[in-house]
Amino acid sequence: MTLVLTNDDGIGAPGIRALWQTARSLQQSAVIIAPFEQHSGCGHQVTTTTPISIERWAEYEWAVKGTPVDCTRLALSHLCPNVKWVISGINAGGNLGVDAYISGTVAAAREAAFHRIPAIAISHYRHGKRPIDWQLATRLSQKVLHLLFQRPVTPGTYWNVNLPHVEANTPDPEIIFCKPCTQPLPATYQLDGEFFVYAGEYGKRQRDPGGDVDICFSGQISVTQISV
Repeated sequence: MTLVLTNDDGIGAPGIRALWQTARSLQQSAVIIAPFEQHSGCGHQVTTTTPISIERWAEYEWAVKGTPVDCTRLALSHLCPNVKWVISGINAGGNLGVDAYISGTVAAAREAAFHRIPAIAISHYRHGKRPIDWQLATRLSQKVLHLLFQRPVTPGTYWNVNLPHVEANTPDPEIIFCKPCTQPLPATYQLDGEFFVYAGEYGKRQRDPGGDVDICFSGQISVTQISV
């Protein structure tokens, strides 16, 4: 199996390094094809009117001066045509419910699903300013990927996974398959002179009972299957 690993936090982000360790722990061959710079929140943006440059950082590692979706497209069309899965993440911050429409992390997986390639987006909800334990995130991601790799693949769908922010010394959270929350993100702004500054609090968003926001905020791993 060949995995393409990408993200929207940039090729130097700790999350994609944790994802690389996850692939190695599962004894899967993998390549990293990720944005040169951060593109958090870029959604399904693509580059079609300007050239895209690529830098090869290592034998199995390319930095793309483009968006996460550009990375998926170039991976499938030129850099890794024998790809079996596209795994995007591990994003430093949740991508729950309607976040999927904003997230570059999720968009990279969605683009793969457009091409009928199995794909998974993995994000880590961040509670306040607490740092993420990337070793724990690696171990939890390993459990999730091991489970999802064994499930039947439905063409035109992809998985959106969100890890909760739990302490390292607590029992491993349960993996729960659920539906994506349909509630809106907080849309609060503060007026600063002539400018509006976004002041929404992610952790205070509304939740559908039993939806992915509710599951992840309650300390469990949410897994949703999304159709393109």
